[in-house]
Amino acid sequence: MVLEMKVPSPGESITEVEIASWLVQDGDYVEKDQAIAEVDSDKATLELPAEESGIITLKAEEGDVVAVGQVVCLIDTAAEKPEGAAADKAEPKAEEAKEEPKKEEAKPAEQPKTYASGTPSPAAKKILEEKGVDPASVQGSGKDGRITKDDANQASVASMGTPTGGNRSSERTKLSMLRRKVAERLVAAKNETAMLTTFNEATMKPINELRSQYKEEFKAKHGVSLGFMSFFTKAVVRALQLYPDVNSMIDGDYKISYDFCDISVAVSGPKGLMVPVMRNAETLTFRGIENEIKRLALRARDGQITVDEMTGGTFTISNGGVFGSMLSTPIINPPQSGILGMHNIIERPIAVDGKVEIHPMMYIALSYDHRIIDGRESVGFLVAVKEGLEDPINLLMDGNPKKALEL
Repeated sequence: MVLEMKVPSPGESITEVEIASWLVQDGDYVEKDQAIAEVDSDKATLELPAEESGIITLKAEEGDVVAVGQVVCLIDTAAEKPEGAAADKAEPKAEEAKEEPKKEEAKPAEQPKTYASGTPSPAAKKILEEKGVDPASVQGSGKDGRITKDDANQASVASMGTPTGGNRSSERTKLSMLRRKVAERLVAAKNETAMLTTFNEATMKPINELRSQYKEEFKAKHGVSLGFMSFFTKAVVRALQLYPDVNSMIDGDYKISYDFCDISVAVSGPKGLMVPVMRNAETLTFRGIENEIKRLALRARDGQITVDEMTGGTFTISNGGVFGSMLSTPIINPPQSGILGMHNIIERPIAVDGKVEIHPMMYIALSYDHRIIDGRESVGFLVAVKEGLEDPINLLMDGNPKKALEL
């Protein structure tokens, strides 16, 4: 029986995906539930598992855009699993080791020519065509001399001019559907919104002191670290409640306002930037926020994040500080109207009550859509965030750190 494997729907609004990479080769035997391909949608990268065991025949190439429900491979479920292939290949080596080969026999046997010799795979052929490289000039390392995708990527185009002896190869790779969608949304945000950025700075000394005092007890009791993101999330939720326009969106001639705070958190995943959402952050405790951020970050890192988990945020927090960024102008995550940028913490001299003191300082930035958020709201919002960070005990913990941290 030959099973037709069709592209499943990754989400309600997704109608097509792109074959990012095949994890198996045409003619391989695959086990049921084995990951056979990675597919990109415009929101996430997902693994495609084999529905049954058998010999697979690929019906789409890497880079192909296929519709949801389209057949991408066939699995012959009647085929038996090959056995002893590895042992058969090892036998000649064992026999050769028994005696010293004669001088004339030392030359390696010429690989028999087959239909695959010097023939690029579909993905390799596409790469060679884009590079303008003749397949005949590439030595194939695949089975029976077949030119693989890696062979094509390593093939270089001869350069003109004075040879320097240095490596002058280049690589041309197609952006994933996810990356293309991110690029499209970022350009749209710049072109379709009246984006403006306002800046401020905050001392992290009060938060550092709280973390130093309670982080060990917090981790021992809750099994998660007490990080900066819970303080920032609490400060942002408080500021959004004081300035609800920043928690609104524009839809044509209408403004949509929300009485909840779904906070998107920008995290780095294997396929680039992902922005999972913490639902109803206004109801979460410090422990709840840290647990949710950890859960979402791990799912993004492991490629398990779903479309639903990245949809529907009302405001975004982006932490460029983990990469060493001192200051930036974050780009709005449409259709949201605001995004807060966190940055690295650097000890700097500041004036405190007429005296110079060294404090751990962070620049914070708010990018906002000026069509719906005025200067008063944007500046007031950022000042409210600053106030929450600099007086967390009174403004974020109701004057009782131990109770707020559930210790």
